[in-house]
Amino acid sequence: MNSISLYTERKSFVHDIDPITKLFYILFSILIPIILPSFTISFICMGISIVLLALAKVFRKSLPIFGFVFLVLVTIVIIQGLFMPGNKTAVFGAGPFTLYREGLLYGFRITLRVIGIVAAFMILVLTTKPSELVESLVRRGMSPRIGYVVISVFQIVPEMMAAMGTITDAQRARGMETEGRLLVRIKAFLPLLGPVILGSLINTKERAMALEVRGFNARTPKTFLYEEKKFRHSKMLQSLLVLLILSAAAWRIFA
Repeated sequence: MNSISLYTERKSFVHDIDPITKLFYILFSILIPIILPSFTISFICMGISIVLLALAKVFRKSLPIFGFVFLVLVTIVIIQGLFMPGNKTAVFGAGPFTLYREGLLYGFRITLRVIGIVAAFMILVLTTKPSELVESLVRRGMSPRIGYVVISVFQIVPEMMAAMGTITDAQRARGMETEGRLLVRIKAFLPLLGPVILGSLINTKERAMALEVRGFNARTPKTFLYEEKKFRHSKMLQSLLVLLILSAAAWRIFA
């Protein structure tokens, strides 16, 4: 199952941290920039996540995701700079369009928050086996059905990418042009969608049947094949993250 996930095997202390602590960190990365909405706080949270990705030796694997997110965020910054209500201070003008300082600053703040949140999620996805994450959640009372949905979400993208590669190779072996100009690639891409989507649906049905045969819906207590992954400093880290969130909330309320 791990071979079709985004998990990347490395030797680092980030990989050794248990999945629940990483979920606490994601919560921290989401709430702190919202509670304390400043450039400095957002930049620090984003920087911490990027440093952790680098220490885990998976930063390069996350670059395609950051590239896609960055393209979307550039659009948001431009739209906010042009049309955000409350824009007053003009920074740049070209014909009928004018970029305003207030909108650009708001867009940049959103950009820092989103990149920080995406980086935190990438820490979880790239350094945690989906099976370990789901097992940890099920041990704490989550329904196995929801656990199956979670692990399916983690696997659907790499699974479809692998299927796309296999089908592309097969079509290329039959003489289909899959490389060259953009129009050629588009024409080659569209016929691939049908087999990939149908294959995913068939795989989902087969997996559901396999789970049913193995007693997935049985009401007897479940047991686990492996011992739960534990990090010796997990309680301390979780307590620290919760304390920082509460401290930020108290600062926002009483400052």
